[in-house]
Amino acid sequence: MRNILAATTALSLVLAGCQVFQPRESDAAPAPALEAEPPAPALPSGMELVETVERIGDEIVIPYEKYVLPNGLTVILHEDRSDPLVHVDVTYHVGSGREDIGKSGFAHFFEHMMFQGSENVADEEHFKIVSESGGTLNGTTNSDRTNYFQTVPSNQLEKMLWLEADRMGFLLPAVTQEKFEVQRETVKNERGQRVDNRPYGLLFERVGEAMYPEGHPYSWSTIGYIEDLNRADLDDLKRFFLRWYGPNNAVLTIGGDLDRDQTLEWVVKYFGPIPRGPDVEDPVKPPVSLDADRYISLEDNIALPLIYMAWPTVYARHPDEAPLDVLMEIMGQGRTSLLYKNLDKDGFAVQSAAGHACRELHCAFTLNALLNPASGKTLAELEEIMRASLEEFETRGVQDDDLERVKASIVSGLIYRLESVSGKVSQLAFFETFANNPNYIRDEIARYENVTKADVVRVYEQYIKDKPAVIMSIVKKGEPDAAARPDTWERYERDIPDGPGETDLALRPPVDDFDRSVQPPAGANPAVKLPEIWRGALANGVEILGAVNDETPTTAISLRIKTGQKDEPMEKLGLAALTAGMLNEATTDSTNEELSNRLDKLGSTIRVSSGDVFTTMTIRSLTENLDETLAIAAEKLFKPAFAEADFERLKNQTLQSIEQSKTSPSATVGTVYSLLLYGRDNAFAYRDAGLVETVDAITLDDVRAFYNARYSAAVASIVAVSDTPQADMIEKLGVFTDWTADPVDTTEFNPLPTPEGTTLYFIHKPAAAQSEIRIGAPNLPFDATGRYYRARLMNFALGGAFNSRININLREDKGYTYGAFSFFRGGEQTGEFTAGAGVRTDTTKASITEFLSEIEAYRADGITLEELAFTKSAIGQSDARRYETPFQKLGFLSNILTYDLPDDFVDQQNAILADIAKPEIDALAAELLPADDKIIAVVGDRDVIMDDLVSLGFPIVELDADGNPAADEAP
Repeated sequence: MRNILAATTALSLVLAGCQVFQPRESDAAPAPALEAEPPAPALPSGMELVETVERIGDEIVIPYEKYVLPNGLTVILHEDRSDPLVHVDVTYHVGSGREDIGKSGFAHFFEHMMFQGSENVADEEHFKIVSESGGTLNGTTNSDRTNYFQTVPSNQLEKMLWLEADRMGFLLPAVTQEKFEVQRETVKNERGQRVDNRPYGLLFERVGEAMYPEGHPYSWSTIGYIEDLNRADLDDLKRFFLRWYGPNNAVLTIGGDLDRDQTLEWVVKYFGPIPRGPDVEDPVKPPVSLDADRYISLEDNIALPLIYMAWPTVYARHPDEAPLDVLMEIMGQGRTSLLYKNLDKDGFAVQSAAGHACRELHCAFTLNALLNPASGKTLAELEEIMRASLEEFETRGVQDDDLERVKASIVSGLIYRLESVSGKVSQLAFFETFANNPNYIRDEIARYENVTKADVVRVYEQYIKDKPAVIMSIVKKGEPDAAARPDTWERYERDIPDGPGETDLALRPPVDDFDRSVQPPAGANPAVKLPEIWRGALANGVEILGAVNDETPTTAISLRIKTGQKDEPMEKLGLAALTAGMLNEATTDSTNEELSNRLDKLGSTIRVSSGDVFTTMTIRSLTENLDETLAIAAEKLFKPAFAEADFERLKNQTLQSIEQSKTSPSATVGTVYSLLLYGRDNAFAYRDAGLVETVDAITLDDVRAFYNARYSAAVASIVAVSDTPQADMIEKLGVFTDWTADPVDTTEFNPLPTPEGTTLYFIHKPAAAQSEIRIGAPNLPFDATGRYYRARLMNFALGGAFNSRININLREDKGYTYGAFSFFRGGEQTGEFTAGAGVRTDTTKASITEFLSEIEAYRADGITLEELAFTKSAIGQSDARRYETPFQKLGFLSNILTYDLPDDFVDQQNAILADIAKPEIDALAAELLPADDKIIAVVGDRDVIMDDLVSLGFPIVELDADGNPAADEAP
């Protein structure tokens, strides 16, 4: 299953946050592992060793041992000594697909409840314990499973097992009506933020309703319906837990720097006494079919109309899934695809893509496109082109490159996932849960290797050609006639059964022979080894900073050019982004399609992007393919074609994405707040894409001039992380040696505005499901070992951690938001303090009041000794997970280059952290947290919240989505 859906600044089709899709099941590679009869090691009482899988030579496999406890819990161990950390994952084979009709959202609701404390873990303590241990944690829910996971220093493993076991066996005694109500509001806030208040947010919910018959487990979304959440009571949730959250329906996967024997003893101690739950059968896979095309539509607050076509196909790991994935690649993946050729390249669509989203019970083959309004086309015409593209496939057929690209994607995707212990653990847990085989990689790769051209044609004819589909149009509000066709299917009135469902479920209290209320101590702190840094330079003077990462045969490179948005003329805002974008297009030697095909077959990616200060070419490659990848990178950098057709298409896409961003409340508040902080006469204060009027004024000659004047080896540097030794890497990077070091002018920032008094700036968003709030002021620039670093330490307890004062107040205590925060952020010359959240509309005034109250209380009274101890422990122990992956190391090295940091700056930071005391924290809070001179920016529905905002007593200035005075400003 290759669950790939298009996403740009204009559209985020995949819901973020707690709802995530399963890992791409096809991202695997040949792994002929040795499955030997394991020796008979001494095991804790009752534990059974099922199998051992080891690596032979350089084969791609994740070594592991699999065990089963008498209560049915499956345990998988993977030892990885490369970094002093461990990753713990508990996956329950329950998602929204196990829910009863009328009780949607329960699996996701319980994901939240599982973080609210258990019998031996107090309220809010789960987050605090993990954070204080220097770890990170989360949980995710989809239609088929729920998982909970932590990455912590290796000395904290026993504590993590104790935490996970306590909520598996001892959750219900701690579940209260108060916790239930707070988390119900939190989930509703999450739905508001992720679905109802986001452009296109209802897409998947509406398509699921039309695709599946009423009552099918996929006919409702994972986050559920508000009315079902409102209807639920505490007993409903308890019954759901008792039915599905037993150890026999779970997989515990542990990976990292662990001691096998000690880990098994802890697993048996903490999980062994938990009684098994009711038997769980694999879910039935009901067939799905449509009797005719179902056209549906939705009016939404968008700028770019969307058409989305979905055909029912098979289910995950079905023999036809792999050839359908190849068909998806041909139809709409990358610049070699038919949709790109027929829609994007001609400017009819801002973007298009094909997908084959597979889940345990069912898959759907999809085509989607965002209409480019400037093309003059309609959604109906886009549908015709998409259907014609399917017909074109019949003539084009399947090419050798199609199969090669898919197989390269499988291999590279698997290897990249091996770069982190969390990636390896997640893959083992996934395959065990859904295939009963952690080593399913072998079967996975085999089914793709065996795909033939005839298979792809066969599945097209069987599942797609002339078959009914769900066709959804999302159009601008007030333009229902813009849909591809009138609706032919209407949402049904849901038939909700009476009664509580299954009721013969009793509590299953574990019986222990130890005091489970005692939190296990941490082991000795592990030694954290920072990346060993090497330095070099090319003959043209380009500085290179590198580190060897020999854990995987991969390479990550960042080629940085110190030019960006700050260097744009004010009348040409967006020029840096357009110039960088043109380096992602054709070269004088190769077309877009040829470049895409070469990179896909290598399993490599090259992306050029620009920010405020830097333009960056980011390169990712399997090391064995690095030379070919770097040759393509050099071609892109030195031989951009700057073709007129590419420029016009990219410029038009940029204009459309700017308009689309104005429909997103979170994007809008970010745009306006940045202008208020950094001033209208600084180019970097504006959105990277620019403004409609400035982008419209940019010509191709402007792009060429910006490239010629500012893309120079004189302002370039390279950061490289690879298993390639220093000398070899410098030699390979020699492809950039001929780059001339022409001098580049320096652009100075203009002075930042200084707030005088507190002013509330309001942007009207009609019918907004939530209000977006930002509060703050200009502050310190970046300093790795000075006051800026100390300010970030100071803020950790206020708004930098999950269990900070601000988040606990607004999310956990009040239920106003899905998440609230504060932070210090700085660059070389500028910085800011910001607090914010997306909040329920009816709590906008109360939320602002609570923000201001928390900030003022912290300014006045400072940090508590308990908060200080928590800050020191959490940040001090987090080093173990900061430098694990190549891209983490890349970021570490990039900071050293950007800010000219000493190689031992982390040691200096640790010394500051150890020595900082309450008086210094309190003084920083009193000095740096804004008091009387603040910016408050709010995006929301004026008709609903303006009276409340006026009652706050601040001057109010109304602005539009570009930060200009609103034309219809209220008196």
